[in-house]
Amino acid sequence: MPTPLTPEQIRQFELNRLKAKQKQRQREEEISTSSALNSNKKRPIGVIPFTSNSRNSAGSSARPLQRDSRLGTYFEYDLSKMVNSKGGFLVEDDKDADKEVRRKEKERERQRARQNQEPAISLNPDLNPKCCECQTIDIDHTYKKIFKCLVCKRCQDEKPEKYSLLTKTECKEDYLLTDGTCVETHLLAELRDQELLPHLLKANPHKATFANMMLFLRCQVEDFTWKKWGSPEELDAEYERRVAEKKRKKNKKFEQGLRDLRRRTKEGIWQRRKDEEHVHEYGPAERGADGITRQTCDESEHEQISTALEVERLEVNLFRSKSLWMPTRARGVFGGQVISQALVSATNCVNPAYGLHCYFLTSASPATPIVYYVERLRQGRSYASLCVKAVQNGSMIFILMCSFQKPEPWQPSHQWSMPDVPTPEECDLEEDHMLRDSNGDNMTARIKHILKLYADERTKSPIAIKRAKEHEITAEGSTRYMYWMKAKNIPQYEAHFQKCILAYLSDLYFISVAGRILGLARYSKGPDALAIDTVDCGDWLLYTMECPRASSGRGVMRGQIFTRRGTLVAVTTQEGVVRANIRGPAEQVKVPTKL
Repeated sequence: MPTPLTPEQIRQFELNRLKAKQKQRQREEEISTSSALNSNKKRPIGVIPFTSNSRNSAGSSARPLQRDSRLGTYFEYDLSKMVNSKGGFLVEDDKDADKEVRRKEKERERQRARQNQEPAISLNPDLNPKCCECQTIDIDHTYKKIFKCLVCKRCQDEKPEKYSLLTKTECKEDYLLTDGTCVETHLLAELRDQELLPHLLKANPHKATFANMMLFLRCQVEDFTWKKWGSPEELDAEYERRVAEKKRKKNKKFEQGLRDLRRRTKEGIWQRRKDEEHVHEYGPAERGADGITRQTCDESEHEQISTALEVERLEVNLFRSKSLWMPTRARGVFGGQVISQALVSATNCVNPAYGLHCYFLTSASPATPIVYYVERLRQGRSYASLCVKAVQNGSMIFILMCSFQKPEPWQPSHQWSMPDVPTPEECDLEEDHMLRDSNGDNMTARIKHILKLYADERTKSPIAIKRAKEHEITAEGSTRYMYWMKAKNIPQYEAHFQKCILAYLSDLYFISVAGRILGLARYSKGPDALAIDTVDCGDWLLYTMECPRASSGRGVMRGQIFTRRGTLVAVTTQEGVVRANIRGPAEQVKVPTKL
């Protein structure tokens, strides 16, 4: 049987148990603060000490972790400042904004309150400040503190011409004082200098959060203004000068706007003209007897002489044709139209009274407008010389030399006599002759078709032509062709435009006469010369043509244009290509030897 424990033994057991529990608790605390895993294979949660090198420690000086670029663009919101709108959205709380507004309002109020504090009144009347006008002690302490002016409220109301308050805008506009720092001198502006011109702050009547309104004492502003400008009269003079300068700048701005409007209007007009430009409309393709396929352009502008000669002004010395006409079975544009349009371009640059000399370099196509460039060679008191260059598709096709002269009717005159020919009323139109010839029995179908085309062309032409005499052989043995010509249904144009019409008709039938004398077809290319006097192309003009010589594929023509009264108004000469359908002998090709 075991012996019972004594009290001393029980007390010793209890002490040992308590010591064991304390040691076990210490071991558990050491294990919990270490990085060793617990029984669940997890790292125990612990507080990171300040001396730790971890990025999450309070004493770490390392940069924060960078955002992963793979997350893309996102917006950061402070959820602590978001409130539930009860509508399915989280919105930002505006309490901070309201706090900022209230803070600004209180700041403005404190600024005004500091300047409106009134000092205490002394019991000794001699020690109290008195009004400079009525000597009363009931002065306005705001005026005293801000403006250093001793005046009571009653005197302020009785003398507003001295003690009324002026706003900053009134000081700038009426007294021409500055507001703002000068960039060049870095000096404070007059209305901003508190020592120079003290000002009173009042609440802005538009909004409480706006800057306070600055008020100035009228007598102080006027005293400073008279010192600055010298006198009220000089202030008024400066004010009028500034008003005039402001008006000048306003007018300049208005004129600039007006110029911009005119420029835009010109661009609009140019665009409308561009849209109204004639677009060539071609008929169906037809294969000719020579095997070449052609398309005919249905033109109508050449039927009126005014539109046939019209050019568009692009620049001071630059013009462009508006319509071009290619005669039937012709290689290119009618040469008389090119000459007349070049003359119209030159006439628009100088006083219209002239003679001319021109060269056709190559034929022109009616599908592309011709650009005329006027070059001023010489400008004298009596004579002016100009050169007109016609360009199409980047190539020069025509050159015109014009000599402009002031008329001198007092000088003596001489002319060739007019030949004896039937009057225009006794002659038939050219298209009537062609229609009669096309109805002949000895004509082939092809010739009849060509004659009808010519007759239709002559009917639509702006120039009426009548045969006066054909193939007349003079006593000297030269052959002459003579035609009556006039422009159809034209008004009484100016003299310079009549000369342009005369240049148009001067190329009709001219070089073709050389071919007719030789019995050949017409192919023209070469120089043209014309000397012009006063003329009316609305009346009949007699055009005599003769060919002094034609050989080697070239023919020289000389022409004279008379009025029906016998006045010689123009002399023309032309050299053109007149070839027969004959090929020269083939050139022998020399075969080079092998040696």
